[in-house]
Amino acid sequence: MNIKELRNNSRILIEVDLQPLQGSRFQPTGFPDLGAATYTLNDDTEMLLVESAQSMANRLEAVCWDEARDDLIPELQGIPFVESTLPDGIKTNSLLEAHRVNSPYLVNATGFEKIVEEIGFKENQPFDRQKLAKALFKFDPNSLLHGVFLEKIGGVVRLPRALTGFIEASNIKNVSSGGAKIDRIQPSSKESDKVTSYGKAAAGYGNIPFHREEFTGNIKAYFNVDTALINGFQVSEDAKDFLVVLALYKIRRFLSQGLRLRTACDLEIVGEVKFKRPDGVMLPSEQELGGQIKDLIQKNAKDFASPAKTAVVFNKDKAEASKKGKKGKSDDSTEE
Repeated sequence: MNIKELRNNSRILIEVDLQPLQGSRFQPTGFPDLGAATYTLNDDTEMLLVESAQSMANRLEAVCWDEARDDLIPELQGIPFVESTLPDGIKTNSLLEAHRVNSPYLVNATGFEKIVEEIGFKENQPFDRQKLAKALFKFDPNSLLHGVFLEKIGGVVRLPRALTGFIEASNIKNVSSGGAKIDRIQPSSKESDKVTSYGKAAAGYGNIPFHREEFTGNIKAYFNVDTALINGFQVSEDAKDFLVVLALYKIRRFLSQGLRLRTACDLEIVGEVKFKRPDGVMLPSEQELGGQIKDLIQKNAKDFASPAKTAVVFNKDKAEASKKGKKGKSDDSTEE
């Protein structure tokens, strides 16, 4: 795979057919006030959002982290990220937080000031987004790939995603089912029943019936690498190659390691991974991309923070002070 040639295209577009690992039913993402996100195309095709772009961004970052070791996977050792220590000693970092470096546990931390300084935002002056791109590449290149909105610093301190993914299903059919939680000690399921020494259904006692909504359909994952955006960053050619290969590695690893989206949504690839743009390209194996990313980490080490892990400490007073200042809303969220 020739990275330079890939970067000559304004977009890298990838599509992958998926299917349930077992059976035919799957559970899509759900929203508290909406339920499953169904919609109809103008040709009357019934569609379903299986996984949103916001959730996929978090999943694409999760495949970089080894939960058992509580560290980056071996292939990505040396990639910069920001780690915050909370008052109780628990640690979190920009790879695990849904809002990346905009997490309040990082922004409201002692030590984050040096990142803010390199971003270079100043009130009542034009903001140079190239400084933001360079700072993110130095301290947390994953935020540069997945987009960031640092509204706590300034309303213009933001960059769109360079890597986007989502999963849809077409020609869907609803599968309605249900069940009941059986209480062998206090089997009554009527809320109006006399209160016993244990309690009512609202507290989890008694027989509790429930409904369940799943779907069947044709599932497809889509990935978009915005190479035009990456090529527009004022970083080195090696840095641009690194960002493109990192994006492709995340996609490949997600397809091999991350397709169990939920308990009732365990998927697998059908056929080959297809490049829609440019045509005729094959996505390399996880091993091949892992080798390339290791080499590019070494080539870019001089432009990464040293040490690669920037340690900050959550500051409760700083967090309280920020509540009295500007309030903003990040455009990256996680569905229920």
